[in-house]
Amino acid sequence: MAKGLRVPKLDLSAVVASQNPQIDLRLESYETSTQNFLRAVTNYTQRAITEITNRKNAHLSDRKKYSERIQQIEAETNQCKVKEIELIKVLDREQEEKKELETSVAAFKRQLAVFREKCSSVEAEIEQQRAIAANLQRERDREESLLSSHAARTAPELSESEAKLQCIIEGIEKDKLLVRFLNLNPSSREQECSFVIDVSSRSYKVPTTTPYLPTLPILLDELNDTRDVDAFRHVIEH
Repeated sequence: MAKGLRVPKLDLSAVVASQNPQIDLRLESYETSTQNFLRAVTNYTQRAITEITNRKNAHLSDRKKYSERIQQIEAETNQCKVKEIELIKVLDREQEEKKELETSVAAFKRQLAVFREKCSSVEAEIEQQRAIAANLQRERDREESLLSSHAARTAPELSESEAKLQCIIEGIEKDKLLVRFLNLNPSSREQECSFVIDVSSRSYKVPTTTPYLPTLPILLDELNDTRDVDAFRHVIEH
């Protein structure tokens, strides 16, 4: 039935009253309406099939994309797992190296503590040695001052003794004096007489004489008894 076409109502009393009662079924209109309806159903069906096919294709495309994305994610996940395993190995190795380094550092710290203790001990010993050296230096300075003072006092006595004995007295070694007499006996070939006196102990010693004196032991005993160097000189002169 065409849109907007209205079907008149059927008057049954008029149809019955007519000589040849007929009812117009309007089959042509019905056929047209039926064809239109079938075309509409066919078009709707085609549109529905097309929509379903499009949705199916879109769904299959989405599933394919999702499947590819899932495979990509799984591959990335596996790579991440491999990297995680490698990182765990690296971390374990670093932990071992850290423990080794901590052990080495602890050993170095112990050695450093020992070295510092030794350095402190050596520094204390150095300070002690410096104090001892300073004391020895002061003692040496004091002794040198005393010796200088004593030498200053004894210098006139030494000059007087050398003039009186007509000799020259020299210090040659520690606690040893060289006494030289010049021109003792002009008639003798020996113009010089000398001897070394070792005064390191209370008992004098004469290690050497020039010329040689056979009676040196006896003379030395007399010298130790009398402490008379002048008499010892006169004996040597003759």
